[in-house]
Amino acid sequence: MSIIAIATNKGGAGKTTLSINLAAGLAHHGSAAILDADPQRSALQWHAMSSNPEALPVFEASDEIREQIVELQKDFQYIVTDCPPSVEAAQTYDVLLSSDVVLIPVQPSPMDLWATTYIEDAIVQVREHNPSLAAMLVINQVEVRSTLSKLIGDALTEVDVPVAATPIRRRAIYRTSILEGRSVYEMGKRGAEAAAELDQLIDEVIK
Repeated sequence: MSIIAIATNKGGAGKTTLSINLAAGLAHHGSAAILDADPQRSALQWHAMSSNPEALPVFEASDEIREQIVELQKDFQYIVTDCPPSVEAAQTYDVLLSSDVVLIPVQPSPMDLWATTYIEDAIVQVREHNPSLAAMLVINQVEVRSTLSKLIGDALTEVDVPVAATPIRRRAIYRTSILEGRSVYEMGKRGAEAAAELDQLIDEVIK
């Protein structure tokens, strides 16, 4: 699964943070880059804050994003695209047409759950032209002791998209690392637990 889209149908689901850290983890398996198609360009801003000369490369998405992905494939084994926060955006559709897998971060909230309905419909439409597109929901920013976090896993079984076995917990280190222009993999012992759960997710994605 070399071309990975991170898509949601609402903001605030942790899409960009997941994109950055997933790509950083994939860089341990091969060359990796981020394609920033989110209008806020947060991944590009993160890259600009980095003081690491070997920081993960981030590219601004162009209007011809499918052609851009083809070009990036010449230099990178893994391309993670941070999509616009809407499945109705033309760029999101184009990215899904070119992707091997789409990961859909879902926070443990009713609104996030409701938004997945539209993503299901979009995946069905895209598969008419990209039938091999795989999809996976990722429960994001989980609070282990929260009743809602426990219930969301059961609720997502009603959605016709597989749910990743690895949830991503709400951890302060994700916010801290982003503010420093780093990934959790660059945060030493402070980022070890976060890096470990991301590695588990990556194993699910690229197996």
